[in-house]
Amino acid sequence: MSAREEILGRLRAATTEVTTPVGHRGPAPVIGVPSPGAGETLELFAENVADYRASVTRCRPEEVGTVVAGLLDRAGARSVVVPDGLEASWVAAAREAGVELVPDSGADGALLTAAELDAVSAVVTAARVGIATTGTVVLDHEPDQGRRALTLVPDQHVCVVRADQVVHDVPDAVALLEPRRPLTWISGPSATSDIELDRVEGVHGPRTLDVVIVG
Repeated sequence: MSAREEILGRLRAATTEVTTPVGHRGPAPVIGVPSPGAGETLELFAENVADYRASVTRCRPEEVGTVVAGLLDRAGARSVVVPDGLEASWVAAAREAGVELVPDSGADGALLTAAELDAVSAVVTAARVGIATTGTVVLDHEPDQGRRALTLVPDQHVCVVRADQVVHDVPDAVALLEPRRPLTWISGPSATSDIELDRVEGVHGPRTLDVVIVG
């Protein structure tokens, strides 16, 4: 008996009591967890984002610029890349404080190179959706979020999420997303424990993630 025949024989023996016909497995299981309410969902989102060692700041819409400037100052950011569609008021206070605003595309339409992005301290973006149960922020890279490289190369990412963008569970988020768009799912700052199980941050993305919840 070959090894293949032996393995197949064991599989047949182990599944002799399975009577459900292939292709008739019944309805798909429901994965989503019902939301206890908008307020509770928002609190859960903030709690789970913080569990990933990201900072969480809640503010009113008119306070976003001041909060963003404070977060950049706390991290010592000297320059920040600004996606082309970002709300200008979100970085106005930082500019007034002396932080250099670096547009992603120049007058000739050329995008920043990887080396140029690496020289920038931080990036400020909007978001598409926040997921409470996982503490995840999802970007679909609309103009207010910029291309994916912007959120992978600079050392600090300040992400502004509106309260009405936060949903309770992953299926709720998937229902809002366009699967044909590039999607980046962010759960905390970049981190790995590949070597000796020691956590190292900033290896393949921002070392610092600051989430600003507006509303």
